[in-house]
Amino acid sequence: MSTPPLVDVVVVGAGLSGLTAARRATQLGLTTRVYEAADRVGGRVWSTTVAGVHVDLGGTFVGPGQDRIVALAAEVGVSLYDTYDTGANVVRWRSQVKRYRGTVPPLGAALLDVARIQATIERAARQVPCGRPQDAPGAAALDAQTLGGWLRQQHASRTARDLFDLVSRTTWGCDADHVSLLHVLHYIHLCGGLSSMLDTAGGAQESHFVQGSHEVAVRVAEQLGDAVRTDEPVTRIDWDDDGALVHTDRGSCRARRVVLAVAPTMRRKIRFNPELPAAHEQMAQRWPGGVLSKAYAVYETPFWREQGLSGQGLSDRGPVFITFDASPHQSREGVLLGFVGGPQGRAWDELPEAERRVRALASFADLYGPKALEPIGYIDQKWGADPWTGGGPCAAPSAGAVVPYYSHLATPVGPLHWAGTETADRWSGFMDGAVRAGERAAVEVLRSISTQADSTQADPTTEGAPA
Repeated sequence: MSTPPLVDVVVVGAGLSGLTAARRATQLGLTTRVYEAADRVGGRVWSTTVAGVHVDLGGTFVGPGQDRIVALAAEVGVSLYDTYDTGANVVRWRSQVKRYRGTVPPLGAALLDVARIQATIERAARQVPCGRPQDAPGAAALDAQTLGGWLRQQHASRTARDLFDLVSRTTWGCDADHVSLLHVLHYIHLCGGLSSMLDTAGGAQESHFVQGSHEVAVRVAEQLGDAVRTDEPVTRIDWDDDGALVHTDRGSCRARRVVLAVAPTMRRKIRFNPELPAAHEQMAQRWPGGVLSKAYAVYETPFWREQGLSGQGLSDRGPVFITFDASPHQSREGVLLGFVGGPQGRAWDELPEAERRVRALASFADLYGPKALEPIGYIDQKWGADPWTGGGPCAAPSAGAVVPYYSHLATPVGPLHWAGTETADRWSGFMDGAVRAGERAAVEVLRSISTQADSTQADPTTEGAPA
């Protein structure tokens, strides 16, 4: 005999997307429970303290148009401050170090070619419908190519190809030869263009959170109280059209609906009974997380500012290939943030901590001089090695993986609904996308439960979740 469900909705994953889904569902009058496999909330946002200074190990920046994460932060009392953007940027390119202004560094004659490629790719991106990349003109042909293959087809210069490799590593955690062109175009359109994605002032790197991005997750979890359970991975979900029985090693919970707010590749860690349609397993295989790590060095002061530098830099040598001034709000200390990703990221992640530190600081010194070798604190975060996030910062589908599988990212299966930044219809891959996806999933669940209730009233023999 079936028994009534314990809660209206179980949320799997306590990252920003899962917590937002649970918060919104609660606001809509639904009862919730959240299971998180890690021993903390936040998922791909996480903060810590180094030498007494706060640093964001995961998602860090927000910018114009990212109104959902900004609104959520404001609602829980987390404020913003501007990313330091005064002075010249610096680039190490072909063994030379130069200063420059703006997003694109001085690349000599190749600068015109970079502008040509950017204009071409943004024009193509506008032809890909947001949320429906498989419906783009020539979608299959675009999906069959990688970004790197397309750049060669466009006769892009070596400099332009190398620069877009850096963009690819920063955005998807892989080189341009390892990500679907259709995915790239769709992603760019979801973000409003390359400039919106890559710029600091006026772009996605414009601001930080004073209390840290992780604090947003922490405060939302505090509002949800005992509904959030950490260090409790979901191992199996038994489901039918009426609901689900969600299992962990500590017990089970019945629910009318389930929201799975995990990265696509992490769906494979859960057993489903009955099994999901085969395309879901295939999608999880073909939408892996990228490899992107972060390195932070804390200094007594932001010495680069004294040199007239912004702290923003690019390097074609690595292992750190892009840097930002991540100094905390109204603090005397200076913080350099460096990204390491793609093939170099995989190799770097295998190194001992001491060796990673040496190499990261050497990269900082390439750009900012010998003072960068003398931090008062250092830390790095290897997202590609994290067992519960599947890499970072987002999925990097390979060629041929978008047209057949994109629709399976967010389309419900019975009582199972999907969230996570990859399922967002705007700002996919960003914190804002995670919040948008959580909000969408909560509303979707409410409608589904309401439909189920109407059906139950029409057929009084229908009862709750499976036994």
